[in-house]
Amino acid sequence: MTDVQASSAALLSARRVVVLTGAGASAESGIPTFHDAMTGLWEIYNTQAVVTAGAFPRHPTLVWGWHECRRAKVLRAQSNPGHRPIAALERLVPKVTVVTENVDHLREHAGSAAPIRFHGGLSQRRCFFCALPHILASRVPDEPEGGRRLDPPRCLYCGGLIRPGVVRFGEGLPDAVWKDARAVAGSCDLMLVVGTSGLVYPACYPAAGSPKLLASNGSKIVQNSPRQTELDVACAERLASEAGVIIPTLVAAAWPSRRFDVYQPRAKAFKIK
Repeated sequence: MTDVQASSAALLSARRVVVLTGAGASAESGIPTFHDAMTGLWEIYNTQAVVTAGAFPRHPTLVWGWHECRRAKVLRAQSNPGHRPIAALERLVPKVTVVTENVDHLREHAGSAAPIRFHGGLSQRRCFFCALPHILASRVPDEPEGGRRLDPPRCLYCGGLIRPGVVRFGEGLPDAVWKDARAVAGSCDLMLVVGTSGLVYPACYPAAGSPKLLASNGSKIVQNSPRQTELDVACAERLASEAGVIIPTLVAAAWPSRRFDVYQPRAKAFKIK
């Protein structure tokens, strides 16, 4: 039995599935990961200068410009073939929960109903001082490819600087998000890990307790990664291919009689016949 056959059999028999996705799952949509080479203004600064907890009060124009440049890329991006079958799983398996480290909302664009977001989303903003949410225009920012410094807007309530709403390195996760993610991990039959190395907190959450929870109820972890990761020792199977190739193959192998409609970008649902 091949890795795909074994994984598809486990998927078909599962009743409660958790899909954990990381930056690699969106890389095929053209969203650069933190490990990719930086260009333009970002070549001058280490990425840590814009994504750590203390970066915004020290360099607000740099941080805001970096996030607006990234938001522009995300808003122009489309969901890829690796996203869409995961949304389809929500109609094939009794209980599917998507837990994502990504901040790009491509999961929702592909049809996933309500992902648990470890790091928030690029569309979220709040005041640095009073924490009041701030709504931005939905249009794509007109930002140069190389990025630039930008003054953050001001809070309409207290006049404070508006900061990106994503969770930054060194900041704690919202308690409710962590609690929900741990709960679904502890009760699932199968965890499908796509596009994360499992090294960065909380990307390491399958490696930091969940395998013990999964083992206690006979559950499995199936990982999709072209390279070896720290999660390999906990995985029943590792599918070594790009997500856009292996995830559609995996779902089709589990449900060969199903015909998946051609995906329409940014549609609300991924239909199955």
